[in-house]
Amino acid sequence: MTTHATSSGEPVGRLLGWLGLRPGRSGIAADPGAPPDGNPSRVRQVRADLIEAIGRFLLDNDLDVSPANLVIAHGAFSGSNPRLARQVAARAVTHGGVTQQWIDEICGEEADPKGQADLDRLMAKLETNLEAFQTRSKAAHQMTRDYGSELEEHLTDLEQLQKTGQIVSNLADLAKAMLERTRKAEDEMRKSEDEAKSLRRNLARAKRDAEVDYLTGLPNRRAFEALFERHYREGKETPFALSVAFCDIDNFKAINDIHGHDAGDRVLKVIADTLAQISNDNCHVARHGGEEFVMLFRGLTPREVAKKLDDARERLADRRLINRKTDQPFGVITFSGGVADVFGYPEPRAALKAADEALFRAKQAGRNRIEIA
Repeated sequence: MTTHATSSGEPVGRLLGWLGLRPGRSGIAADPGAPPDGNPSRVRQVRADLIEAIGRFLLDNDLDVSPANLVIAHGAFSGSNPRLARQVAARAVTHGGVTQQWIDEICGEEADPKGQADLDRLMAKLETNLEAFQTRSKAAHQMTRDYGSELEEHLTDLEQLQKTGQIVSNLADLAKAMLERTRKAEDEMRKSEDEAKSLRRNLARAKRDAEVDYLTGLPNRRAFEALFERHYREGKETPFALSVAFCDIDNFKAINDIHGHDAGDRVLKVIADTLAQISNDNCHVARHGGEEFVMLFRGLTPREVAKKLDDARERLADRRLINRKTDQPFGVITFSGGVADVFGYPEPRAALKAADEALFRAKQAGRNRIEIA
């Protein structure tokens, strides 16, 4: 057994005063919350050390945890009874050692009126510490369970000190494995996110390609039909003017025959740009196929639409286009158009047919004009 001394020569120091169990010089108990250095964390550590020393003394000497034995142990290890500490230290190195019989004899010699009060206070503090330990133990056990079944397999091994190194090694290996799996999962999630982003971009591009005319950049017939259906449905619920128009480049076959298909494609782009200039949120233009364009005007009557198309047609007719590859002029480029009131017909396709028939009449009437169905 080992004993400790303070700078004053008292075994184990003045721990009793710090715990509030040692009387001061005046005979009044010292302030339990005011150790010499005023450090609360040190107070807690001192208390823990004292409890550990008392427990080790009782276990090492096979002594009962009785009030009398606790009084003796406390007096010896707290510094409250230096003479008793010296007796215990001397007895520990003898052949007989510290026995229960010897302790009983000491108890008779050391009995004093204040001993019971000190014991009661000590037992109260021990009970408080045991309750705190039990609470921390439950919390630690709960946290251990939360780590999962793999960590639970090591709980019984933690009670065997000789296996501590192996347990730490196992836990380290497990932590490494979990970290590796976590990193792998993060990499896989990152790859999945990248793949998902790439897929969304590809889908958006595919959808755009499927709905955009590759030559003019305008929406194609498929996109227009979806747009037409949506505006028609909205117009049925909340009535507003809705007009549809077909526009067709005049004498386009002759342009291709004279200047070639590449030049014809450039003319298509010019017409597309001209019609796109009058396009906005309420006016949509699309390439319907070949040299034909289709337009949808929301909030405009057929007569108002015809006026807009006439203005665009005249601006185009005023331009003098030249084939840059051959420097040969295209001549006057014009288009014809037909307009119909969508809600003037029983269903959307009937309105489209009416606009197409109006376009045909414009062609028959000499081209370069707009007809209303």
